Amino acid sequence: MGCDGGTIPKRHELVKGPKKVEKVDKDAELVAQWNYCALSQEILRRPIVACELGRLYNKDAVIEFLLDKSSGKPLGKAASHIKSIKNVTELRLSDNPAWGGDRGNTKGDKHDDLQRARFLCPVVGLEMNGRHRFCFLRCCGCVFSERALKEIKAEVCHTCGAAFQEDDVIVLNGTKEDVEALKGRMEERRLRAKLEKKAKKPKAAESVPKLDVSEGPSKVKAGKSEEPSLDSREKKASPAPRSTAASGSSSGKAGKPAGAATKRSIADSAESEAYKSIFTTHSSAKRSKEESAHWVTHTSYCF
Repeated sequence: MGCDGGTIPKRHELVKGPKKVEKVDKDAELVAQWNYCALSQEILRRPIVACELGRLYNKDAVIEFLLDKSSGKPLGKAASHIKSIKNVTELRLSDNPAWGGDRGNTKGDKHDDLQRARFLCPVVGLEMNGRHRFCFLRCCGCVFSERALKEIKAEVCHTCGAAFQEDDVIVLNGTKEDVEALKGRMEERRLRAKLEKKAKKPKAAESVPKLDVSEGPSKVKAGKSEEPSLDSREKKASPAPRSTAASGSSSGKAGKPAGAATKRSIADSAESEAYKSIFTTHSSAKRSKEESAHWVTHTSYCF
């Protein structure tokens, strides 16, 4: 029964039991949610934005995600509900004066307190490390603890004074129940926005006049052609009184029609002499036979 050396195997070495479920370290999970971007898994750096489900992202990571049109996006499920930059809100965070950052631990011989948060609630002073529930407002982006919202009840923001409603309050990194409730509110909000957008659009059927089907396309074209003809008639009829007045004052002949225009000679006009010399009525064009040349041009086609 023994192996080499006379050892006796135990039961847990021979019989394999059920695997133990690995427990997730809560502290590590809180650090990942509150200190790292949910999309790029990088450290959160300003500007920091939050979606309608309460997840934290780096703004540049969200922009790169929206510009990337490829189908196989890395970690695309975490931001699949983000369709445009309007679906995220830039957060106004208050710095924690007790947080010194990671500059002092350059050699790696210093203990970093992961529970020390970079930001805190400006109203109550609680640190935003995941131990306390925090929320933000969609209307202004201000972040404060849920305790401040419950203790100091008001219809305006505690930090900037902007008015808000219950629908504008979104819990950051909430539980599964919170995420499901926020998802339902997000779908209702987007559906309401679509309906309002359709209602604002002017209907094309109301702007275009209704035409009878029996008339056909020929009458429609005829109706369109009548409009410019009326305008052209008005333009032709407008200079008529000027011409009649001019003809009646200058000639006074009964044989000519009233709408006929009078002829003017270029020689009597006020143009320059260089312009008048182009025409045959100018004095330079009237030469005597002696001044004219004694040669005749001809072509070979004449013979």
